[in-house]
Amino acid sequence: MALLEVRDLKTYFTTLSGQVRAVDGVTFEVESGQATGLAGESGCGKTTTALSLLRVLPFNGRILEGEIVFKGKDLVKLDEDEMRENIRWKEISIVFQGAMNALNPVYSIGDQIIEPIMLHDKSVVKSEAWARAEKLMELVGVDPSRLDNYAHEFSGGMKQRSMIAMALACNPSLFIADEPTTALDVIVAAQVLKLLKELKIRLNLGMVLITHDLSIIAEICEKVAIMYAGKIMEYGDVVTMFKEPLHPYTQGLIHSFPNILAPRTSLTSIPGYPPDLLNPPKGCRFHPRCKHKKEICKREEPFFAEFKKGHFVACHKVTTEFKGRKW
Repeated sequence: MALLEVRDLKTYFTTLSGQVRAVDGVTFEVESGQATGLAGESGCGKTTTALSLLRVLPFNGRILEGEIVFKGKDLVKLDEDEMRENIRWKEISIVFQGAMNALNPVYSIGDQIIEPIMLHDKSVVKSEAWARAEKLMELVGVDPSRLDNYAHEFSGGMKQRSMIAMALACNPSLFIADEPTTALDVIVAAQVLKLLKELKIRLNLGMVLITHDLSIIAEICEKVAIMYAGKIMEYGDVVTMFKEPLHPYTQGLIHSFPNILAPRTSLTSIPGYPPDLLNPPKGCRFHPRCKHKKEICKREEPFFAEFKKGHFVACHKVTTEFKGRKW
């Protein structure tokens, strides 16, 4: 059994203009010691998916359908007390997008790291929690003597590492990283990515990595789910997806990034813009931007089919060429 199984998840936001279908039938899995990447353009529902896993949605967001099965337990059915006491940070932790600005400026880094430790284990005294914080800082490559410092005394990379240490404070089984290299220069970003890769292996962490940068997915993840307009367009192992992308959107994303190993070619972009999720297009949501669209693409939504073992795609162009099984 996978560590995490997300099945047909639907998360909508209620606004004055109507319902925004931010996540509309998302399915993927995460194994212990492996990372699954969620990739796609801004606004496609990646962060909303992460917030749904922890059930920390804004007041106007709610999960309408689907299952979030973590260690055999459906998190959607748990009450708020059980989520707070037994799941959030204790079993599933997250480093939010813009994590460098998430640190409290009036508390020391050490006080912020020991807070979840003492909250989730009432038997731990402050000195023990502080010793744990020192080990965590060593783990992420920051001098433990800096625990007494405040956020403004840290560089961007040190803040990011401190947030990762905080997320690991209670030994979670699942770690969610939302755009972990945002606002970091390339050198520091490479260091953070190397750290995440090492922690995944060393701690046997299941990981959900959210990014729009496919090179980060290729570096860290074993599986990748390509999201577009609240839906998964394609899902499979990283090697297969990069070597044999099936969905036109996946192909467009890959061809929009330079390949330093291949002959130099002009980069291609995907024309048009993502749809308004208040009123998404009928049929395939990518069809207004797809150069391979057919009439059926405008009328019917493609089902999520297994092209070959472990490689799923939702595309009429692909599914009309074979009889795949639905997931």
